[in-house]
Parts: sequence; C-alpha cells; structure tokens
Amino acid sequence: MTQNKIDRSTLARIIYVLAIIVAALPFKELFGIEDFVTPAVALFAGLVFAMIFPMPFPKFNKKGSKYLLQASVVGLGFGMNVNTALKSGSEGMLFTVVSVIGVMLFGILIGYWMHLNRKTSYLISSGTAICGGSAIAAVGPVLKADDHEMAVSLGVIFILNAIALFIFPPIGHYFEMSQAQFGTWAAIAIHDTSSVVGAGDAYGAEACQIATLIKCTRALWIIPLAFVTMFIFRDKSSNSKISIPWFIFLFVLAMVINTYCDLPGELTALLVLIAKRALIVTLFLIGAGLSIGMVKKVGIRPLLLAIILWIIIGVSSFFVVMATIPA
Repeated sequence: MTQNKIDRSTLARIIYVLAIIVAALPFKELFGIEDFVTPAVALFAGLVFAMIFPMPFPKFNKKGSKYLLQASVVGLGFGMNVNTALKSGSEGMLFTVVSVIGVMLFGILIGYWMHLNRKTSYLISSGTAICGGSAIAAVGPVLKADDHEMAVSLGVIFILNAIALFIFPPIGHYFEMSQAQFGTWAAIAIHDTSSVVGAGDAYGAEACQIATLIKCTRALWIIPLAFVTMFIFRDKSSNSKISIPWFIFLFVLAMVINTYCDLPGELTALLVLIAKRALIVTLFLIGAGLSIGMVKKVGIRPLLLAIILWIIIGVSSFFVVMATIPA
C-alpha cells in the first residue's frame, strides 16, 4: 500500500515537470510545427492533472503561478506601442469605471438578499469587478477574511475563470467580433488576468494587446478598492497592508521602452515569445491547483452569486462593446 502511494507520488512529480516543459516549448519556432499547447489546452491539462493526482509541489505551484503570470504580463508589454495601445483601448476605459462600481454594488446587494456571509459576498464581488484572484488576495487581509471565506471566494472565481477561457473565443467567433471588440469584452467580462490574456491570445494578437492593456488598467482599481474596504470594514487596531499590483507599472514601463527606445526587433520578439510561453505554463499551474477539495468547499449560494454577477457583467459589456466599438 505504501509502495503504491510512493509510486503514484513519484509519477505525479514526473508528469507535472514534463507538462511544464512541454507547455514552455515553442514548437513552431523550434521544430516548425504548429503549437498544440494553447492556453485552453494548458488549463485543461492542469485541471485533468488536479483530478487525477495530488499536487506534488503545492508551494511552488501557488507562488509560481502568481509570479510567472506577472512576468508574462510585463513581457507582453515589449510587444506593444504606447500610442497605439492607448488609442485601441480607450473605448473600454469608461465602461471599465462604470462596470467596476456597478458590479460591486450589485454584488453587495444580491449577497445581502441571498443571506450570504458579508465578507464572502464582498470578496466575490471584488474578484468579479476587478481582476479575480488578485483582487481577492489584495482585499482579503484588509477586511480580515478568514481562511474559509478566502477559499470559497477564490474557488468560485477560479471555476468561472477556467470556464471563461474555453467559451469566450468560440462566442467571439460566432458573433464575428472584431479584434478590438473581443479584446475589450474579454478584459471586462473575464475575471482573472491569466484567462483574459489567454483568451485574447487565442483570438488574435491585437485582441491580446487590447485585452492586456484594459485588464491592467482595471487591476489598478485594487488600490482605491482596498482603501474603501479599509473604511467599510474599519478596525482601528488593524495593521493590514494593501497589496499593490506593482507588476502593472512594470508592464507600462515595458511599453514605454518598446515605444521610445530603439530596441532590436529580434529582442522584443523573443521577449514576447517567452512571455506567451510563460503564460501557457501559468495556465497549467492554475489548472493543476484547482483541486476537487476547492470545488467542494464552494457551496451553492456563493457559486450562484458569482454566476449572477458574471452574467450581468458579461451580457451588459457584450452589448455595450458591440454597440460602441466598430467591427
């Protein structure tokens, strides 16, 4: 019995490492064959791994997915021009402001109506309104959320985040959305930065650039939200620190360097390629970290709140984008 457990654990380590290596390899550039490990495939492979094997490296997986995502977003900045990106993404900025405030208000009110735990509904609303797990991780310590409240909130967001990566690109193609339309819609309606960039990359290079820019702008709302949270859930004895997404400023710096510094095209192309492969690995790590235990912890009411908010932001942003951004 012990030997079987050891063998299974060893097999999990081997498959985990091999999967990361395969996800990181740029098959088209190295071997001249089409890349078969797309963002959706990487996430799905991670989910399958999580269903079959116990996580062999939990600490590495958690930290790796966080920092690798941040590095990949910064790397993508080297493929963007500041002037072009701002012009392309400006259409989604106003709706971003309206949607962040609107989702927070709807989430709090619906959570109250559903008799959900106040902190849990606030965390789910924050994750839906801004940038998924990053917003929850930043706001959680400020409102003194316990482990269960954090786990439930992160669980529902990650479940819907995984679904979004699979369904958004086909929906975009079905309605013949332009690159600008899809990039804007994905940035507003998909929770986490990883799936936003992954869905944008799956749809096209321009969609990926617009989605990344708008999502990073949206993520900056973590800062005012954290201060508002501190006021609403104020505790004079609290010394909670606000987690500022510093990598977004590095992403902007990368865009500025690429625009105004005469970097060799080969170098910037290499940096963007590395960033895209890092994103693929990140999505595998995120999928591999979504365990059955996390799904079981979620419960019906928190999941229902998250779905309702997702439908509100997804449908409303779709119609606004289709009506305001040229095809």
